[in-house]
Amino acid sequence: MADGWVPDLTRTRGPKYVAIAEAIASAVETGALRSGDRLPPQRDLAARLGVDLTTVTKGYEQARARGLIGARGRAGSFVLPQDAIAAGPPPRDTGMNMPPEVEGGTLLAAWERTASALLRAPGAGGRLHYAPAGGREADRAAGAAIFARMGLASAADQVVVTAGAQNALHAIVGATLTRGDVVACGAHIYPGFLAIAKRAGLRLAPLAPFGAETLEALCRTTTVAALYVVPTNDNPTTATLSEAERAALAGVARRHGVRIIEDDAYGQLPEHPIAALSSFAPELGWYVASASKTISPALRVAHVRAPSVAEAMALAAEVHDSNVMPPPLNAALLTRWLEDGSYDRLVAETRGEAKARLSLAAEVLPAGRYAADGCGYHLWVPLADGADAVEVATGLNGVGMTAIPSDRFAAGETGAPALRVSLGGAIDRAGLRRGLRALEGWLAG
Repeated sequence: MADGWVPDLTRTRGPKYVAIAEAIASAVETGALRSGDRLPPQRDLAARLGVDLTTVTKGYEQARARGLIGARGRAGSFVLPQDAIAAGPPPRDTGMNMPPEVEGGTLLAAWERTASALLRAPGAGGRLHYAPAGGREADRAAGAAIFARMGLASAADQVVVTAGAQNALHAIVGATLTRGDVVACGAHIYPGFLAIAKRAGLRLAPLAPFGAETLEALCRTTTVAALYVVPTNDNPTTATLSEAERAALAGVARRHGVRIIEDDAYGQLPEHPIAALSSFAPELGWYVASASKTISPALRVAHVRAPSVAEAMALAAEVHDSNVMPPPLNAALLTRWLEDGSYDRLVAETRGEAKARLSLAAEVLPAGRYAADGCGYHLWVPLADGADAVEVATGLNGVGMTAIPSDRFAAGETGAPALRVSLGGAIDRAGLRRGLRALEGWLAG
């Protein structure tokens, strides 16, 4: 135990929080602090040093970012084992929910092989030019093939290729909604759509609980322009709507003329995908399928199915105005992978790694303390009343875990504290195990 340890801040020039982090590093190097030693509580150290609490917190955060210490919930901060320190600082947290890196996966090899083949093919230079509005015909046909897998029949002329799902959502809002329109949604939703809605002046109407009955009740008192939904492995809550629930929501949308904005980022990860909500009301559905969450965000390609050809043309114009076009070579990669079977193999690799990481979470974390989807790679973790979600998230970020407080997802009232914890990204399984143990400490504290 090192509760009595006090850093010497006179040995480092610059801000005092930097001096605290440097003192921790020096103490670890000299053996004054050893693996497993507990550091003084932040408030106690602040009082001993005569500095404010924020200074000590920032110093500990710097030490965590350098891979020197880790947090164990209310038990406090501890010096990490030497092997963890030698491994260096954890991967930088971007805050994004990314597919896990698959050990022994074939993504890089498939990318190199297919890109090389495309660039060697006759007429390859055309792929390096501007694409037609909405995307090349072959790439739009590939999108229609994806939609067919989700039970959503589509003509290629109804498909628009975009530079990822965020570009698609921007364009859908621009093409279909106006300032002041009411959009029904969950109590917690994807922050990217929150930002779009705020910028566009939309009024979000959170449904609690989310479902056909609450949507029907809202529609009876309010003109609802659209319903925004992530139907499979919701971001952040991990909830998945059953086929019956999707059909019921579509029925309400039909009765009241409500557009459906279906952001199905994770819909293809299950081995047996559920039919798209839009398939029950195709004349109202704007369906977005992206490769960012199933294969890699580096592709920056999504396909959108518009309710009609005329609406697809309007959407293509919005996409062109905001982003001109998706990366043409990447769109061609995705099309080729659909044709040669690589697409299914790559999605299966993501699915397999996600399942392995969920098994690890089940092994480390107490049952019943979190929600997860069977093929997803993020957790929804409710915290005890009064818990500081920002403090817990900061501690987890310091050991390489991507954790986001629930207020970042709130469409209305913030509600009880919770976290969205990602199991994906660059962190490997060993790092993930360490991070999950830190989360276990917070839950037990």
